[in-house]
Amino acid sequence: MTAEASAAETNDFVSFDLAEPLLRGIAKAGFEVPTPVQAAVIPPALEGRDLMAAAATGSGKTAAFLLPIMQRLLEAPAPRAGSRALVLVPTRELAYQVLDHFLAVGSYTRLTAAAIVGGDPRNHQVNALRRNPEILIATPGRFLEHLETGEADLADLAFLVLDEADRMLDMGLAEDVFAIVDRAPAARQSMLFSATLHRRGVPEVARHLLRDPLTITLDHHRSAHPDIEHQFVRADDPTHKARLLHRLLTEAEDVRALVFTNTRAGARQVAARLAELDIRCAVLHGELDQRERKRVMGLFRDGSVAVLVASDVAARGLDVPGVALVVNLDVPRSGDDYLHRSGRTGRAGRHGLTVSLVGAPEWNRMEGIARYLGLELRERVLHGLEARFKGSPKRRKPTKKAAAKGTGSRVAAKGKAKAGAKPKQRERDRKNIGKRRLPSATPATGQGVEAGFDPPKRRA
Repeated sequence: MTAEASAAETNDFVSFDLAEPLLRGIAKAGFEVPTPVQAAVIPPALEGRDLMAAAATGSGKTAAFLLPIMQRLLEAPAPRAGSRALVLVPTRELAYQVLDHFLAVGSYTRLTAAAIVGGDPRNHQVNALRRNPEILIATPGRFLEHLETGEADLADLAFLVLDEADRMLDMGLAEDVFAIVDRAPAARQSMLFSATLHRRGVPEVARHLLRDPLTITLDHHRSAHPDIEHQFVRADDPTHKARLLHRLLTEAEDVRALVFTNTRAGARQVAARLAELDIRCAVLHGELDQRERKRVMGLFRDGSVAVLVASDVAARGLDVPGVALVVNLDVPRSGDDYLHRSGRTGRAGRHGLTVSLVGAPEWNRMEGIARYLGLELRERVLHGLEARFKGSPKRRKPTKKAAAKGTGSRVAAKGKAKAGAKPKQRERDRKNIGKRRLPSATPATGQGVEAGFDPPKRRA
């Protein structure tokens, strides 16, 4: 079979031989062509293989593991069984995103799902667990609590998924994950998804979870998304940044935008400032309770507000269709944080734009992020708001000849310094000036031999 023929056969979801209710749900959700990660993951997952997969954010991996699980549940119904699939995710936001995907593609099936996350009332979760939904989507800490109290049961578990395993390790959730895996039946299908499979700790988690896994790596975790344009604007100070942000948002009228800050306090201040300038916005950060988070995300999703100001709590697990602009009011702390922020736009094949406002103290960090990710950053100038700060010139790597010359010079200078250096004077030496030195015994001869001196000779 030629590569062209194979590609033609997998250019839609019908080629996966999915159940009719799933195909109707996929069409209703607006999915037409499988993404690369879906095309790579779904066939072996339908065969029951354990998988570990790395793919860029926004690549469609949620549907890649949900669809084969739902298909296999439909093929083997067990109405009297307990929950048969568990998806572990690092954050509440990601849990509800996965649940939304399930509701979208499973709308014509009779399958049920529930989210078990920290911050929601326990009594509601207990009631949901008693109904034995086929699929549970949970954060590790809260789900482990339900396991330890006997409110959750994994006796009938057939599918276990770890999504964003690297993020779980960053958040210190490894012990909770191991405790849950140890309570799961050994006869199960397991899948692990991560932005990178080489992050420290991920191989250990994979060995604990998976049996003879198939490894799928589609994109290097540092790869920038091809549908996202990356720009930067120089800024002098926070006041200048506020003016630049206002201009960017007013020029991008009727465009859904995400504004990221590095702190919760910064997010609140920016939202208050934009409200004073008559820009309708909402704020999302880690101190909000779950009810307020849902309200804020509902306003943003239905278009009641076009601008969402967020701390990094929203950089992962936030999937809002139609986000066309991401603004980094503060340069992210790392390249991975930049990648996850910018990944909120340019989704589902749409073009996206990420603009970073860079001040003098942030210049080196921004340069480091660009090198780390291999980004081509285009400078943008907002006329009338040009910065006094011009940035530092690009550092060029020295040639091999210059580097060798420099190294030789340094070695020579070091040698000269050693040659001309005065011998060290020790306090005990200064105290013994003028005193006779006694010879010391050597193990070899037992005679006194002082370094640099011959032993005294006896007279004949």
